Amino acid sequence: MKDKVQLELDGISFELKEPHSFEWIARLGTVFRVFDQQDSGNLSFGVLGRDGKRKFVKYAGARTIHANSLSAPAEAIHYLKSSVSIYEDLAHDTLIHLKDHFATEHGYACVFDWVEGECLHAHWDFPPPAKYEDPRSPYFRFRQLPVKTRIQAMERILDFHTEVQRRGYVAVDFYDGSLIYDFDKQTMKICDIDLYRKGSFTNTMGRMWGSSRFMSPEEFELGAPIDGVTNVFNLGAMAFSLLGGELDRSYTRWDAGEALYQVVIRAIDPERASRYASVAELSDAWKKAVLQDK
Repeated sequence: MKDKVQLELDGISFELKEPHSFEWIARLGTVFRVFDQQDSGNLSFGVLGRDGKRKFVKYAGARTIHANSLSAPAEAIHYLKSSVSIYEDLAHDTLIHLKDHFATEHGYACVFDWVEGECLHAHWDFPPPAKYEDPRSPYFRFRQLPVKTRIQAMERILDFHTEVQRRGYVAVDFYDGSLIYDFDKQTMKICDIDLYRKGSFTNTMGRMWGSSRFMSPEEFELGAPIDGVTNVFNLGAMAFSLLGGELDRSYTRWDAGEALYQVVIRAIDPERASRYASVAELSDAWKKAVLQDK
């Protein structure tokens, strides 16, 4: 038995572990891009609609090549279906907009407005170390932008996650692969919030989903609380990715001012009690520090 099969839609080739029917996608329009390198168990498409507008379609139900523990189609379908209410509850200018969702014969699809820009962790095109070194890498290009521009992008992320917590949700599996940056308009968008959870909860997994570069100590600890204080850490880690040395969190690798550095270093304190009590508190401290650093 072959490990993978090649499929084609509208002249675009992609790979799966086994054949799968995509007859349903023709009614949405013409496929112009396929994203088949995700580890979530989802397959995504860029589709040009008959109205001339582009759409982003996320689909669960096919056996993808790079799927992780969520790889079973039934599990992937469950999580994608469950994400619908999350996108609806957390609708925000910074979040990609869910237009439609529906079941197919063998899976489930979510249709989003297409967002111009590039994923800051395009691992399928620029795996490390290329992400950090290749001038074509979206992450590398972002890091060349003026500090003020990057601070503003981070503030969009903070504003969205302040709303996430205000509306009673906890971010899960938030990392730089969740960021789409439009270099022409200098705007940041957030995607892939499928695993965000309503309400605080207890870690029942041990190592949770996510990139270890952004995860708090409690996301590795069975029985630990996962809540807004956890997200304070996640966002501090993101700030070091966009403005510092990522995992090298020394001041020498920090591109912004000292006041802002002190805010972010507190956010990623291993001791929960030493961090800010909420994302809103972190965001307020951030904005005051930006004024101090001017």
